[in-house]
Amino acid sequence: MSSPWPLLITLTYVAVAMVIGLRARAGRSMNSLEEWGVAGRSMGPVTLYLLIAAGSVSAYTFMGAPGWAYSKGVAVFYVAIYLAYLALVAWYFGPKVWQFGEQFGHVTQASAIADRYQSPTLGALAALVMAIGSVAYAVLQTIGSAYILFVMSGGMIPIWLGVFLVLGCIAVYLYASGQRAIGRTNAFQGVLMLIVAWAVGLWAVQSSTGGLSFAGVFERIQAEHSEFLTLPGAGGDMSFSFWTTSIIVSMFSFMPPVWTQWMSASSARTIRRSATWLPTYYVVILPMVVVGFIGIFSLPELARADTVALEYAMQHLPVVLVGLLGAGTLAASMSSSEPFIHSISLSLSKDVLQPVLKLSDGVTGKLARLLILPVMFLVVAPLAIAEPGSLVMILLVGLGFASQVLPAFIGMFFWPRASRLGVMAGIVAGFLVTVVFTTLWPHPLGIHAGFWGLMINLPIFVAVSLITPATNAEVVERFFRISAPRGLSYIGQQIEQVKTPTSR
Repeated sequence: MSSPWPLLITLTYVAVAMVIGLRARAGRSMNSLEEWGVAGRSMGPVTLYLLIAAGSVSAYTFMGAPGWAYSKGVAVFYVAIYLAYLALVAWYFGPKVWQFGEQFGHVTQASAIADRYQSPTLGALAALVMAIGSVAYAVLQTIGSAYILFVMSGGMIPIWLGVFLVLGCIAVYLYASGQRAIGRTNAFQGVLMLIVAWAVGLWAVQSSTGGLSFAGVFERIQAEHSEFLTLPGAGGDMSFSFWTTSIIVSMFSFMPPVWTQWMSASSARTIRRSATWLPTYYVVILPMVVVGFIGIFSLPELARADTVALEYAMQHLPVVLVGLLGAGTLAASMSSSEPFIHSISLSLSKDVLQPVLKLSDGVTGKLARLLILPVMFLVVAPLAIAEPGSLVMILLVGLGFASQVLPAFIGMFFWPRASRLGVMAGIVAGFLVTVVFTTLWPHPLGIHAGFWGLMINLPIFVAVSLITPATNAEVVERFFRISAPRGLSYIGQQIEQVKTPTSR
């Protein structure tokens, strides 16, 4: 593409995002974990709505999801199930997590786990396992960002340079303003993504079918490529078992940035109001999925499926829309990359380095800000430049590891008898199985590696919990007065059962 407008529009978006991110600090000191980590628990319903929405709608909206529609067909609609579930999770668990943070002083997911089980070691283990899933997610977003700059510049900005440019921009305002920068930039990026997705989607439908109805696209797919409308799809590589277990693994992954977002709210009621409206935002993904289906009959020889939306835009849409698509895709990537890099630094400093090195809260706060630099440039950047796989597959692998921390949440919300050693044994066993079934023997019998991990993880968690000492009953009761207030009498009976063996 010879026009300079797409690159100029994309770079203008980057400049605006940087200004918003830097101004979000508003003169506050960012050296405390409470301020840099959770924005002083001050976010209102509108900002929180856009923060959660934009954070969960990432590069796969503009690249990965159209790519899966293009290469695998209806398998892409696992995303719709996953996003609907996220809204339900935020509505039910979000207010409880906020109360944990507000009453017990938690600023990270792993610190809540360490408190519930009275074990800094378990908190550190959960932080490290979750960091693997978070790194995978951040790598996915960075690849998307770099590719956008590569395309919008006509190849003048190579992938490796794009990786460092995007990470450099994020590093500046993330270091300066922390969670406040994430909240403000995500609000801007969320609005931009919604407008761009529908503008590009409707224009693409009109240019390919002559109308604005999505039905015309699917009628043509049914007539010419009906194999894309059923599993296992045109490539025959998306079995029902892998599709289903991928959804289950995604649903059991309570990613750390989501936890941090909930704790950044001004109140528990704020989270519930924001979560109630979340489904209204997730319609952002529909027009981009339709663009992927359009690519099936418009771009049949495309070498890389993840690029279908961009390739179609460059061949069929006006340059202004191409530029807006570049800005929207970059916004999607950056809005999801920021919270994951932030949560990795926050949790590694608070839950791993602070207890090991016996650091004060003040030193830990400063360390969390500095730690974003090695995380970005020594971990995320090299992996992003190596481009280890398709965008959605990177996401699913990351979620497979993150889901292994599920026992810790079961003991926090549902089962008082869950013990520290039970959770540890489950996580370690599930993690090792997931590693083996991801690297040495990928997804045996067409079942997701993370699901295999959970099938080993959960029985071991229950068995070891029943034969090892439970957590102190007063601590368990403190958590369950928040997580299960209506069932407290029943929970109380279980807590009495917990007390009995420990008092012997």
